[in-house]
Amino acid sequence: MPRTGDRERPGGDGPLLTQRAAIVFLLAALAGIGATVLAVLAGKGWPVAVSVGGGTAASAVLFFEQIID
Repeated sequence: MPRTGDRERPGGDGPLLTQRAAIVFLLAALAGIGATVLAVLAGKGWPVAVSVGGGTAASAVLFFEQIID
């Protein structure tokens, strides 16, 4: 859904991501990386750790999308 406060450059070439979307994805990536590092430090193998990080990042996108306005 387009937000009314978003600005676009003349000619219709707007930014690829809004600031809100960039922050949501940044926070989700940081949460995923943190979960991956913690899983590795806990003695899990890399495949398990990457799976944990991916699941955390996906959940974090949904979480941060809801709380950041």
